[in-house]
Amino acid sequence: MNTGITTRQDGRICIIEIDNPPVNAMSNAVRAALFAAVTAAAQDEGVDAIVLAGKGKVFCGGAEIREFGQPMSEPILPVLIDEIEGQTKPVIAALHGVAFGGGFEIALGAHFRVATRDIKLALPEVKLGLIPGAGGTQRLPRLIGLAKAARLIVTGEPVGAKDAEMVGLLDAVFDSDLLANALAFARKIVAEKTPIRRISLMTAALDASRADMPAFEDEVAALLKRARGLDAPAACVESIRNTLTMPFAEGLAREREIFVKLRDGEQSKAQRHLFFAERAALKVRGIPAETKARAIAKVAVLGAGTMGGGIAMCFASAGIPVTIIDPNPEALARGMGAVEANYRATAKRGGLSEAALARVLATLSASSDFNDVAGSDLIIEAVFEDMALKKTIFANLDGLAKPGAILATNTSSLDINEIASATTRPQDVLGLHFFSPANVMRLLEIVRAEKTAPDVLVSAMEVARRIGKVPVTVGVCYGFVGNRMLHARGGQVERLLLEGASPADIDAAATGFGFAMGPCAVGDLAGLDVGWRIRKERGTKAIVADAICELGRFGQKTGKGYFRYEAGSRTPLPDPEVEALIVRLAAEHARRTIGQQEVLDRLILPLVNEGARILDEGIAERSSDIDLIWINGYGFPVGRGGPMFHADSLGLAKVAERLDHYAAITADEKLRPAPLIVRLAAGGKSFESLPQTGG
Repeated sequence: MNTGITTRQDGRICIIEIDNPPVNAMSNAVRAALFAAVTAAAQDEGVDAIVLAGKGKVFCGGAEIREFGQPMSEPILPVLIDEIEGQTKPVIAALHGVAFGGGFEIALGAHFRVATRDIKLALPEVKLGLIPGAGGTQRLPRLIGLAKAARLIVTGEPVGAKDAEMVGLLDAVFDSDLLANALAFARKIVAEKTPIRRISLMTAALDASRADMPAFEDEVAALLKRARGLDAPAACVESIRNTLTMPFAEGLAREREIFVKLRDGEQSKAQRHLFFAERAALKVRGIPAETKARAIAKVAVLGAGTMGGGIAMCFASAGIPVTIIDPNPEALARGMGAVEANYRATAKRGGLSEAALARVLATLSASSDFNDVAGSDLIIEAVFEDMALKKTIFANLDGLAKPGAILATNTSSLDINEIASATTRPQDVLGLHFFSPANVMRLLEIVRAEKTAPDVLVSAMEVARRIGKVPVTVGVCYGFVGNRMLHARGGQVERLLLEGASPADIDAAATGFGFAMGPCAVGDLAGLDVGWRIRKERGTKAIVADAICELGRFGQKTGKGYFRYEAGSRTPLPDPEVEALIVRLAAEHARRTIGQQEVLDRLILPLVNEGARILDEGIAERSSDIDLIWINGYGFPVGRGGPMFHADSLGLAKVAERLDHYAAITADEKLRPAPLIVRLAAGGKSFESLPQTGG
């Protein structure tokens, strides 16, 4: 039976390898087998030292997350690591690929750590709403000091071999032949009788941290500022601080208590849901497993505006050559200047070295000649939202793009089937809906048109991951998934304003729920004239928003929108002029005092309602896809897990009841619960219970 561990001996060195593909996760069975193997080697008189290694591509990717919430069998990970650290024979962790989470904590339990140059070390538990629960917050500060440990633990970001060796995480780094070099290292330790180093007994780094606490406090303040609304980052800091006031064993016990409390809390459940959602989103209905991606080695972006420049940056930053094409030389120069300025600002902040800046800029080129799309493998149109213009562009691409080139549109709402009809190769056409700012936002809505070929979708998913995006495949409808739901919320914002809520009331409810900004402030930031122009083109109206725009109030860029803004400030301030305008516009409405709970419900539940319709229509394949879209594209609070997960947490029967209630008191039939919600609520089921293709 495969226990997930293999053991062999090389002379008087015992080699224990974790063998639990694909990432050597620390499952119940692996922990038990590793504990037994370490104990047996320690008792074997023919063994002088132990080398812990991992088979395959990585040392260890961490705990088996699917076992969270299930009964844990002995030994739990902290006990296993204590057993490793407690050995009197030297234990050397030989690391390659990644040592994440519990894998990194195992390495910290070893007496020495060696690695190849490809190693990535991380304690990413904070991204799952947790703290490291097997000694990470207690051993790491004792090894490298509190400030450096906090940076790794609170961000959860990986560190490479060079930096790890520099701060003292690694004792040696090898170019190749990890096991051979690790064995030589072990034999040298034995021959020279090098004292065993147990991190739990180290004090020098703690003493140095005590002597420079302002450095730690400054680091922590900056880290926690970026983690607003989440419990785990502050819990990480609390546990790190305990190293200064608690003996190791007491700090370890307290770490475990904090870990278990977070693990059983709502935020961690939400964040673990999102972890699995990202993996599920890579599985697209109707795509044969053997489908191969098309090679994408060169990209063209049509349009040098804000979106075009941001999209080009995504590819350039990933090292993929990209050409920005715009027939207007002035617009092209302006766009390229903005891109270069963005990169130089990043370099000035320390985010890019001069060498990296030079490499990135070398991947970018500009052209005002449309014919220069000819050699590109992927062509992304990023001009403004005008169907006639887009169809003209795609008709021209049909004759210029090489055979097999992928033709993508960045439209946020238009019918991609109609755009594809302008070509003789609709199988090569799809939507790649980037979110603004494109070089920052993680979401990429991949819009599958009626005739999009399977290998085009696979190619889009693959390149999305290469450029660091979270890809979610959706179907064609107005606004696709994210903007269609946003439109539903926007309708309620309008009605709430007319019925008695102020812009400040609405935004306070949203930020109280966990959004960084409320919908009115977001509109001001994006520019209210953008939506106004789209509504005029579509022949639709928004009573309040249109009236505000008619006054020339377009948001922050004009100093006035829903709110007013003082010179040089982005802080929204209530404006009596807007409030008086709303009262005049609402003359036909019976205005009333609207409580914060109703405001919040009418901002969140319409998202859920529209999401349910989208699922029923098959526009989204699974509810978790919708959650990913709203988390990564619209700032939905991470700790809430997305609108559909949040609705499941409330219970769909309660969601249906609230929607019916608000539909009744507002006479707004759009608030009636969607048929899918009614069906699921009647059966006591959740969105999560649905099959992948919806209801």
